[in-house]
Formats: sequence, structure tokens, C-alpha cells
Amino acid sequence: MKNQLSKQRILVIGGSKYLGLAIAKEASEAGAEVVIGARNLEQASQAAGKLSFASAIQIDITDESTIASAAAKLGHVDHVVITASAHHNVPVKDLDHAKIITAFEAKVIGPMLLAKHFAPIMPPTGSILLFSGVAAWTPSAGYTVMGVTNGAVAFLASQLAKELAPIRVNAISPGITDSGTWNSLGEQGKKEWLESIAGSSLVGRAGTAADIADTALWLLNAGNITGETIHVEGGARYA
Repeated sequence: MKNQLSKQRILVIGGSKYLGLAIAKEASEAGAEVVIGARNLEQASQAAGKLSFASAIQIDITDESTIASAAAKLGHVDHVVITASAHHNVPVKDLDHAKIITAFEAKVIGPMLLAKHFAPIMPPTGSILLFSGVAAWTPSAGYTVMGVTNGAVAFLASQLAKELAPIRVNAISPGITDSGTWNSLGEQGKKEWLESIAGSSLVGRAGTAADIADTALWLLNAGNITGETIHVEGGARYA
């Protein structure tokens, strides 16, 4: 994929860690100018410093003023990738109103407002890439907020694709992925967890960060695909 994104500017919101960072690294290796957007500017700057041609900008996806400010400062972007999320994984009896709102702000409301401010500074060949997740298609007790917000992302992709055309809008729906989020389990704990996940996948393994980053770069370049949600979860919906 070397030079596949040459002379293109890609904003990766949530690009300072996990899947966002994996996408930022692969985009940089493909020749893109990467801008890492995050609420923590210092963390974003540290991540950008590890890439060949990258910078950082402060964006809080739940704060429209920071979105508008970033759009005005950047002036032009070719693609926007949004990996932000705010989990509230509890049983329905323990739901907290404010945390439900924050979850929707991160996954749905924030991306809508980002489209509002960034679509005007994007070229007709540009694209927005959202992130859904397998929880939307595999209901599980304690994950109602995650399932509903991720499901809403799929609808958001098709709605925005229609309204923002010819700018393309797509979504990726990952399954359980070794993105770094499970490192807190310790090496052995993570190994056992990912091995247990393999049994609920038709391909017999958990996902990798490379699986997601490769799909993201493909979608950024797939000029005839829009309004789609691409499932990268080894068939976990059908297992």
C-alpha cells in the first residue's frame, strides 16, 4: 500500500491509541499526511511524533466547539476516520442517563456534528469512515447501550452517504480484536481470552489491529463504495 494515499490528508479521531493508532500508522506508511485528533492533545502529539509525516490537533467528539475549531484550523482534509467511543456496559437496571447520552455523543451525535463542520472542507472524492461493532448484531445482556449505539452507526453511514454525496461515508464493524485494549488482562490472561473468542468465530481466531487497518485503508480508496457497513469479525454474527 506504499504511496496509495500520497498527498492526501487524513484526520484520525481517536488516533492516539488502539485501532485509531493502527490506522494512523498504516495511513502514514501509505504516504498520507496524518492528523491525529484526540481530547488529550499531549497524547495525540506523542503518537504523531512516531509517524513520518503527522501532526496533532485537539478534538473532543462530544464538544462541538472543538470540532468546529479543528475544521477551521485544518482548512482541508481528504478523509476523516472516527474511532471514538464511550462505553456504558451495565445491566439495564443499572443504566445511568448521563452515561447513555455520552455513549450516543461519541458514536452518533459527535460524528453528525463532525460531518456538519468537515464536509464543507472536503473534496468530492473525500470520505468519512465511522466505527460500529459486532455488539449491534449479537445482543448480549449488559451490552444494550453498546449494541444500540453501534447499530445506529450503520444507519448513520447510509443516511450521511445520501446527504453528503458524492463524499462517501462508510462504517467498519469489528468483532473482538487484539487492538491493545485487552493488555490490561496481562499476557496470559489476554492469550486465554482471545483463544476463547476463537471458538465464536467462523475463521477460528480473534481479529487483529492489522485486519481493521487494512480494511480502513481499502475503504478510503474504494471510490465506488458508500453507505455500507463492512463486517470484520470472522463471521461472529453467524457462529
